[in-house]
Amino acid sequence: QVTAKTAFLFILPQYNVSVPTADGELVQYHYGLKDLVTILFYIFIAIILHAVVQEYVLDKINRRLHLSKVKHSKFNESGQLVAFHLSSVIWCLYVVVTEGYISNPRSLWENYPHVYLPFQVKFFYLCQLAYWLHALPELYFQKVRKEEIPRQLRCIALYLLHIAGAYLLNLTRLGLILLLLQYLAEFFFHMAQLVYFTDENNEKLFNIWAVVFVVTRLFTLTLYILVIGFGLPRVENQAIDPERGNFFSFLFNNILFRMSVLLLVCLFQASVMWRFIHFQLRRWREYWNEQSSRKRAAATAAGTKQPAKPLKRDSGYHENGVVKAENGTSPRTKKLKSP
Repeated sequence: QVTAKTAFLFILPQYNVSVPTADGELVQYHYGLKDLVTILFYIFIAIILHAVVQEYVLDKINRRLHLSKVKHSKFNESGQLVAFHLSSVIWCLYVVVTEGYISNPRSLWENYPHVYLPFQVKFFYLCQLAYWLHALPELYFQKVRKEEIPRQLRCIALYLLHIAGAYLLNLTRLGLILLLLQYLAEFFFHMAQLVYFTDENNEKLFNIWAVVFVVTRLFTLTLYILVIGFGLPRVENQAIDPERGNFFSFLFNNILFRMSVLLLVCLFQASVMWRFIHFQLRRWREYWNEQSSRKRAAATAAGTKQPAKPLKRDSGYHENGVVKAENGTSPRTKKLKSP
């Protein structure tokens, strides 16, 4: 029994409480320090799954493609993220649908703070934190190039900041919707990269990703304005109460603070869109340069293979459609009369 209790501490979420409802009691969860033990266990699980995907899927494909070192590293990164984003999108979509967060948008801010979480919501957040924390030692295991480490560290830090912030500040419902939108756009991007590595002429998925990216950015900005600008200021309990998990809802009654937060959100989304536009312009420029170079190469090859035929010149000049000799006589040879 002692061993079983210790195993449950690693495997299952802790801090379960019975919340009375109209139909009886409902078991829900809140967070605490014991969550670190559970996250540590799933970090090792994520490392094992990472190695399985790398060994039995990505390495076999790499042997067939014969990619360069740079493309080999990017292919492995995109392959791992495609597997993760696809599973996370399916899991997150299932959670938000079953919990009714999509069908009832008011639930994103009603009864804030959302201290008590359903089992699947808390387990989802613990697994997300475990995955992005496991990405840190994977930088060493995968022998990532030094030039790529700052970019990947920045990406990991942003994901950890947003996921942990939503989890600790009891904004888990809003965080689930935002993660769903973000992971959906990232899935199409890394899927497009995988297809591009196998066939450099196939860039259709990049166009699909561009549409999905713009749509998800618009939905993300709309959600921020809806929840921060209109939802949280209407919460009944505006008094700060750290014991109940209410940290800052009273601040949103202050219109200056609310507008400052929305301004920061808009600036961040604008910077993301600027990088997206810059990426698209660079990609289109490279595409048209490549197409023009191919046309020039094809024209050069055609010119060397098919030499120009010499033009036949007439010995006279044309007058009313009739060829005449230079002295005015007809160039046609006269028949000699027999004597």
